Amino acid sequence: MTLILDILTTAAILFVIATGLLTIFGVLKIINFAHGAWLTIGAYCAVAVGQLGWSPWLAFPVAFVVGAVLGGLTERFIVRPLYARPLDAILATWGLGIVVGQLITLGFGRDVQFTAPLLPGTADILGTSYSIYRLFALGAAIVIGLGFSWLMEGTRLGLSARAVIMNEALAHVLGLDTRRIRWVTFMIGCGLAGLAGVLLTPLTSVDPNMGLAWLVGSFMLVMVAGQSFAALALACLLLGGAQVLVSTFLSPILGGITVAVLAAIILRISPKGFSRV
Repeated sequence: MTLILDILTTAAILFVIATGLLTIFGVLKIINFAHGAWLTIGAYCAVAVGQLGWSPWLAFPVAFVVGAVLGGLTERFIVRPLYARPLDAILATWGLGIVVGQLITLGFGRDVQFTAPLLPGTADILGTSYSIYRLFALGAAIVIGLGFSWLMEGTRLGLSARAVIMNEALAHVLGLDTRRIRWVTFMIGCGLAGLAGVLLTPLTSVDPNMGLAWLVGSFMLVMVAGQSFAALALACLLLGGAQVLVSTFLSPILGGITVAVLAAIILRISPKGFSRV
């Protein structure tokens, strides 16, 4: 039972981390290589909230707002001029991630930081004691997935975003403000990355380079998923499950590269990955 729960919660955490990256990729058609930096910013928002003596739960809205605001500025002044040059946009966001990491180091130092546990203790699941917080992470992934389904299917913004995804030129001709849709989408994606950073803090140490390792896995998952959130959920479940199995029965070091290796194999066999899901 513990192994099953580990697979489900690991997949949930990967889904939350990769959702913001997929959101931006789906509409803007670029990979935001500063995603790891936004995740790190979210984690340090949790550190700052703890240092101020506030409730640790406030870190979630604080991280989302900080990530969204910084993401909006990034889209306006760095990404927007480069939409016609996607390779340059990738390099620009990669460079931005490095700059953000250095600024965090200047502000907080290189020392590893830790935050107070949000939900300490364990719960009994079918006779198995399991971390309450990891179960919370599973619930958070489900809520985010349902929230995005509602956003894309039940709101004007979601309908407009889907139109841009399918045919941006036609959406613009029909009168949609595609520039504003891109801007809002980038803000939401960066805000979600900040939320993911807060979600990770009770599970790992916080340092200025923590987002880099998660960026690689998220990037590979998004490549496998294409533009589909359902495909992303499936990729997280299958590849995240494989990571847990390899870490448990072989080696945690090999487990750390499992997602990237399997994603590369899947894309070699099927270049479209799980995008037809």
